Amino acid sequence: MPEIVDDKSQHCIPFLLERLRIHTERHANADGNTPPFFLGLNGVQGAGKTVLVSTLQNTLRSEPYSLSVVTLSLDDIYLTHADQVALAQAHPTNPLLQHRGQPSTHDLALGEQVFASLAAERPTAIPQYDKSAFAGQGDRVPQSQWEVVNSDGQKKVKVVIFEGWCVGFRAWDDETLRAKWEDAVRQKETGDYQGRLGHVKFEDVKTVNDALKQYDALTDKLDALIHIDAQNLRFVYEWRQEQERTLRAAKGTGMTEEQVNHFVDGYYPSYELFTETLREGVFKPNNTSAETSDWQGRQLRLVVNRDRRVQEVIQI
Repeated sequence: MPEIVDDKSQHCIPFLLERLRIHTERHANADGNTPPFFLGLNGVQGAGKTVLVSTLQNTLRSEPYSLSVVTLSLDDIYLTHADQVALAQAHPTNPLLQHRGQPSTHDLALGEQVFASLAAERPTAIPQYDKSAFAGQGDRVPQSQWEVVNSDGQKKVKVVIFEGWCVGFRAWDDETLRAKWEDAVRQKETGDYQGRLGHVKFEDVKTVNDALKQYDALTDKLDALIHIDAQNLRFVYEWRQEQERTLRAAKGTGMTEEQVNHFVDGYYPSYELFTETLREGVFKPNNTSAETSDWQGRQLRLVVNRDRRVQEVIQI
């Protein structure tokens, strides 16, 4: 696998530091204490999110900032294995809910609880998920093994990075959703269609869209968002293939090419539908119920090419 070169943090760090400065000025109380800053980080699978998160954390934790930073991955609040199995059985004909991934397969109550606890600077256990459990179906790690932050004697967490493939996605109204789905079906029928949305029933897509509305409870808590976008969403197939080839080489086990394509197929309808909501701006007044007078400048979009190199930087 080609080495992922970090050419993203040079754009993200100045953006993040500026947003932190504004946050501190706006929210500092009399004793100079400010509430934690919540940063959303969205990136298509394989685009280099993990490397970027690591660089952002290391920078903020080092001098001169010396901030306590915690990362919560959307993946870490997946439903337990038992709940995921129950969800799949409750929607037996919906291919989008047969495995973890899509909106509906996360424990939002847990996510909200962790957000609220971090915001209040209380001792907080950070959930963890083991993707290898149950032969790759995954399960939550027992709570006794979760890392606890904000304990007595620890520095209070001042930056929370919330990262995931659909962090910041906003649901469509039913009319728009149907129009987009019908358009995908038409394209499929003309034969020149590379997407997946047109292959899925409308009811199945609507179930995911309806579930996504509940995710606003987390999205509306974000102070800023970084979006790593791809020039072509189809790159996600190649990037996932590379990741699995590396895994197979390192561990002797991993998904076959066909399995990887099938796995990405399960996510792809949502990329087709909801990436547009990110490109338009997560914090735009018509997209959120939160306080929006100061929405401009809170989102950074990096567009990357096939080699994951930044081609364009847009502040929204």
